[in-house]
Amino acid sequence: MTNTMIFAFPGDLATNSGGYAYDRHVLFEMGKLGWSVSPLPLGAGFPFPTATTQLDAERLLSSLPDDTLVLIDGLAFGVLHEWAEREEKRLKIIALVHHPLALETGLEPADRLRLEVSERLALKAARHVIVTSPATARTLEGSYEVPSERITVAVPGTEPATRVPSRDEVPHIVSVGSLIRRKGHDVLLHALDRLRDLSWRATIAGSETLDPATATQIRALVKDLALQDRVAMTGELADVRELMATADIFALASRYEGYGMVFAEALAHGLPIVACRAGAVPEVVAHDAGILVEVDDVEAFADALRRLILDHDLRQQFGHAAAEAGARLPGWGDTARIISQKLRDVA
Repeated sequence: MTNTMIFAFPGDLATNSGGYAYDRHVLFEMGKLGWSVSPLPLGAGFPFPTATTQLDAERLLSSLPDDTLVLIDGLAFGVLHEWAEREEKRLKIIALVHHPLALETGLEPADRLRLEVSERLALKAARHVIVTSPATARTLEGSYEVPSERITVAVPGTEPATRVPSRDEVPHIVSVGSLIRRKGHDVLLHALDRLRDLSWRATIAGSETLDPATATQIRALVKDLALQDRVAMTGELADVRELMATADIFALASRYEGYGMVFAEALAHGLPIVACRAGAVPEVVAHDAGILVEVDDVEAFADALRRLILDHDLRQQFGHAAAEAGARLPGWGDTARIISQKLRDVA
């Protein structure tokens, strides 16, 4: 028997980000598991849609037949609390939370409070909540009053990759992440500025369309620090795996991650990692696979990079541990099976 569901999402499903990549992989794998999935785009601008966009999204969702099973990406669901409260008894609503909206970096206090209140109310109306990490599960249980029995953790899958051992040439530092404030590219650049006395080159890859103002600031910072000759800015890449295969060190100073798929990708490539103790990052990056420092600590981030740049053997040691951790990561089929089982339970 074929199971059917609606998958509702904001924006463009083809967007090259971790959250949208998760959505695409899960939808594909759910089809292989016998699900008939109908995508339902809700419009752009979430979690700050125009009033018209939000009303249109609510009308689309309210037009669904009674007892429809609908999985809604949290980027939109977190601000649809009034709709969810109206429809919670008529529809089977499942929320997919990549990370709480209020934990995005750079929000105004009023916006942060509004998102937190809205998402708490929306989650209360959901029959179940899928999250992408144990860290997010703990946050929802502790701060959003979601009972643990209504939460299922389905961590992202990771595709196997071939490890490329660290080379003796000038170390290549790779950073992958959209140019938004939460990814901390400013911290990385200021850290690299403190390492001018060492031999290294760096590449930063990531979308510049999600937050054009921050993207402009990051490009300006590269020039202000006179790092143009050593730091390449590629913009969004269709496939970061090719870039990862050229790396000796992976570095990303995220201020928060609901999971951090790119860190799992770095592990799969056997790359030593420099990152921050933020959100789910310590759960993803094994303690012997990288060096974690406090958020926004430029000096500590620079010191960690210096250790790896100077010590080839240390890079090899961390890289070996990273590859072993990467080999233990689940695949996308595993992720989809967890979600599928929970959706069948609800349906």
